[in-house]
Amino acid sequence: MATNEVLPGQPESDSHPPQAPRRMSGNRKAIVVIALIFVVVVGLYFANRYWIAPVTANTRAASGNYPAAPDFTVADLSGQTVKLSDYRGDVLLLDFWATWCGPCRMEIPGFVKLQDRYRDQGFRVLGISMDDSVQPVHEFYQQFHLNYTVAMGNDRLGELYGGIIGLPTTFLIGRDGRIYDKVAGAVDASRFEQEIKMLLAAKPGGAVQDFQTEGRSDSIDVETPAEVNSQVPGVDLSKLTPQQIAEYKQMLTKQNCTCGCNYNLLDCRTKDRSCGVSKQIARNMLTKMEKSKI
Repeated sequence: MATNEVLPGQPESDSHPPQAPRRMSGNRKAIVVIALIFVVVVGLYFANRYWIAPVTANTRAASGNYPAAPDFTVADLSGQTVKLSDYRGDVLLLDFWATWCGPCRMEIPGFVKLQDRYRDQGFRVLGISMDDSVQPVHEFYQQFHLNYTVAMGNDRLGELYGGIIGLPTTFLIGRDGRIYDKVAGAVDASRFEQEIKMLLAAKPGGAVQDFQTEGRSDSIDVETPAEVNSQVPGVDLSKLTPQQIAEYKQMLTKQNCTCGCNYNLLDCRTKDRSCGVSKQIARNMLTKMEKSKI
C-alpha cells in the first residue's frame, strides 16, 4: 500500500489536497446578474426621464403644433344632435372606437373612471363609435355602464381628424378647442390623467403654453371640410376655378406617388385617402401652381 511519505526537503503539508479557486455558486451568479440588470434599468429610466423624454415631450410644445379640433355634428345613441362646439370651454377626451375592437373594450372602463373623477371640474368624454350599426353599440353602452355620450361616426368624420387608421385613436382637446395630444392604440387611462389636470387648470378659452405629453404621442394632422370633400381628397381646391381644377388634376396624373403603390398621385389620393405621401406631394404641387398664377 502506498504511503504519503514526506520526501527530504519537501515541506510538510496537511492531509487536504490543494484546492482550485472557489467558484461563484449558481445562486450568487443569479443575484449578481439581477443586480446588474437593475442598475441598467434604473440608469435607462433616469436617462429617459431627465434627458430623452424632456426633449421628445417638448417637440410639439416648442413648435406650437396644437391645431384647432375640426367641428362636426353627429347623432348620439338616442338620435340627439351632438356638436363638438358644444364642448368648447371643457377639456374633452375624444375617443374613436368600436365594439368589435378588443383594445377599445379594455381601455373604456378607465375612461368611465376619469369621467367620474373630473366631471365636476369641466372634463368630458365623447366616444365616437365606428361600428356599422347602432345596435351593438347600444348593448355595449348598457353592459359597461358608460357614463358619457357616445355617438356614431363614419370615415368622413375620421378624415377630419387626419384619418383613423386603427382603433382606438384618442384625442385630448383643451378648453381652447385645440388638440393637445393624440394616441393611436390602447393605453391605460392613467396615461392621460396628468395631462387632463394641466388642461383643466387653464382658463376657459385659454391655451396651455407649457403643455407636455406624459407618454408616447402621435403626430396630429387634421383636415378641413373643404379638404375632406375635395375632388382630390386632402387638398383644398375651393380657391381654384373649374378650369384650374382640371389642369391641376391633369398634373397629378403625370407624376407617380412615391409611397410604393404604383399609382399616379391622383389615383393614390382617390384610392387611398389615408396615404400621407401622396397628400403632401399633392399639397406642395398645388402651392407651386397657385404661386405661378400670381
